[in-house]
Amino acid sequence: MSFFIRKKHNNNSSVDSSRKRKLEKKKTKLPTQKKGKRHGDEEIESDSDDERVPSRAEKDVVTSEEEEEETAQEKKLRLTKEYLARLAEEEQKDKESKEIDHDAISHRLKEEVLEQSGRLLKKVAHEYSEPDVNELCVLRGHKLAVTCLVISSDCKHIYSGSKDCSVIKWNLETRKKECVIPGGRKGTEDKHMGHTDHVLCMAISTNNKFLATGGKDKFIHIWKPSTCELLHTFRGHRDSITGLAFRHGTDLLFSASSDRSVKLWNVEDSAYMETLFGHQDAITSIDSLVRERAITSGGGDRSIRVWKVVEESQLVFQGHKGSIDCVKFLNEEYFFSGADDGSVALWNLGKKRPLVVIPNAHNQSSDAANENWIASLATLHSTDLLASAGSKDSRIRVWRAEESCKGLRPLFDIPVIGFINCLQFSSNGAYLVAAVGQEHKLGRWWRIKEARNSIVVIPLKKKSPDDQSDGSEEGE
Repeated sequence: MSFFIRKKHNNNSSVDSSRKRKLEKKKTKLPTQKKGKRHGDEEIESDSDDERVPSRAEKDVVTSEEEEEETAQEKKLRLTKEYLARLAEEEQKDKESKEIDHDAISHRLKEEVLEQSGRLLKKVAHEYSEPDVNELCVLRGHKLAVTCLVISSDCKHIYSGSKDCSVIKWNLETRKKECVIPGGRKGTEDKHMGHTDHVLCMAISTNNKFLATGGKDKFIHIWKPSTCELLHTFRGHRDSITGLAFRHGTDLLFSASSDRSVKLWNVEDSAYMETLFGHQDAITSIDSLVRERAITSGGGDRSIRVWKVVEESQLVFQGHKGSIDCVKFLNEEYFFSGADDGSVALWNLGKKRPLVVIPNAHNQSSDAANENWIASLATLHSTDLLASAGSKDSRIRVWRAEESCKGLRPLFDIPVIGFINCLQFSSNGAYLVAAVGQEHKLGRWWRIKEARNSIVVIPLKKKSPDDQSDGSEEGE
């Protein structure tokens, strides 16, 4: 009996001990059982992987990769050294040409700085030669004397105004009319879409978005150049509009009048801005460049005024003996003027007196009977190339401004029969365009019957490189 009891006790103890051993094994295996344990499609990585010590084989692989990476870096360094050595050799061979390139780049940078400040004055006049008279192109369309013209900034179109009150748009390439804005009769200002009296001046914005025209009817009409559509009409002057100028790169319009005032207009907003007073006689011309200021000639008061809009001030210049009829900017530092005593002058904004005055610039003699007023001027902006026209001498004289504008040298004359009431260079310097009439634009003191009321397009010719170098040496 006891035997069986003891045997039973031994069996239970062995079972218990085996169970304990299994539990201990499970406890020791629990931390490593996470490895490879799956739940659905996910696999939970073991924490022991991060702490696993790499084997010797893996160490060898890492070491070889580092060696390969170092080898690639050394290769890059070697190639870079070879490339630099090759460049140094080429630079040594082309040393002279490299110096020329550096000089050209330096010169270009200086020009850009001067251009941004408005003080750039390129020497290009020596490149031009006298044009062939047979190459002149005459555009006829106006019935009476042509008084004013402008050229679009892209050099594709010419716009002209006349004593017949009309405005014509010309294609500079085909030399044909593209649009005509007819003039109206006096008294029909409220009905007619255009001018009803002599058109005396015009201006076009640098983006070719707006064309402004003015005249004896005291109105300033704003047109869309592409379609010749009337956009707006400014009213405010009490006498004839004698000059218009857009500030470059903006829609700010300056207008000058015989009422002795200058007005500012915001064309984009069709708004009046302000009025400037100072001249003691009718203003005869106006010009503007990049800065927010304008220059005007005061006719009988014998003064030139530079209007600084932002500073609300003006500079006054005097130097001509007669009425100053026209003035043009060369750049923001120098300007060109002409008077009815036949003289032309170059000025510096920093000096009250002209740098140089050429008396009787278009007179054949000192005889008063042969006196020729300076009727119009033109400048190729930011260059030393200028042009002037006498009242009745039927010729255009092209000038070259000397160093620092301390002198004026005549280059050549271009014969054009008639009164040259307006002159303008194309922005690319390829053309000089003249508005020609049988009469002066402001009166009928003389009449040249053989003249044609027309636009004369003068293609400008450039010399060969050898001739250009000779001309520049002579100028120096």
